[in-house]
Amino acid sequence: MSFKKLLPCIKENLEKFEFENPKPIQKQLIPKIKGGANFIGIAPEGAGKTTNLIISTIQKLNGEAFEDVPRALVFAKDKQAVLKLEEEFNKWIKNTDLRIAIAYEEGKIDDQKDAIYVGSDIVIGTPKRLNKIYFQNGLNLANLQLLIIEDAEFLIGTSFHTEIHRIVESLAKCQYLVFANKFDHKIEKLQELYMEDAQVIDIE
Repeated sequence: MSFKKLLPCIKENLEKFEFENPKPIQKQLIPKIKGGANFIGIAPEGAGKTTNLIISTIQKLNGEAFEDVPRALVFAKDKQAVLKLEEEFNKWIKNTDLRIAIAYEEGKIDDQKDAIYVGSDIVIGTPKRLNKIYFQNGLNLANLQLLIIEDAEFLIGTSFHTEIHRIVESLAKCQYLVFANKFDHKIEKLQELYMEDAQVIDIE
C-alpha cells in the first residue's frame, strides 16, 4: 500500500505534513478499510492509529459532503478525547467540504443535536451522550458507513460497551473499525457481539 492510491485531498495533506512513507499500521489497515473489511487494529501508542483513522475515514467518504445525515460515527472516551480528535480531523479536512459534529456530556445536548441535524458527515462523541441523542431521535444513522472506536481501552470496566451495543443493534449493514493498544477481553467481547467476521491486525 502506498500513499499514491489515496484521494488527492489526502495526498496534499500528507505532503503538507511531511508524511513521506506509510507507517506499518497504514500499510496494513488502509487497504482493508478501502475494501470494506471489519477489523480490530492493535498497535502501541505512537504507531499512527489516529492518523490512520482520519485518513481512512476521509478516503471512505470520498472527501465529500453528502446529504445531511452522518456517514461516520466515532466513539471516544471523554470530552478531552472528543475535542482532541475533532482538532486532528479539522487539520485534515480543510481542503474538503466534510462536516464534523461533536457530542459529549458537558455540552448542551440540544445544541449538539442541532449541530448534527443541520448537516454532518462525521460525528465524534462519547458513548453515553451519543446513545442519549440517538434514543431521543437526534441521530439519523440510516446512511452510516463507518462505526469507529478510538483507543478502545476506555471500554474496560465501564458501561460504555453496553451503550455502544445499543446503537449497533439498531444498525443495518455497516463497517466496524476498532483501534486499541492491546487486545483485551472487552475488545474481544465486541468481536463476539457484532464483529464476528473482524480481522485482528496486531502491529508490533
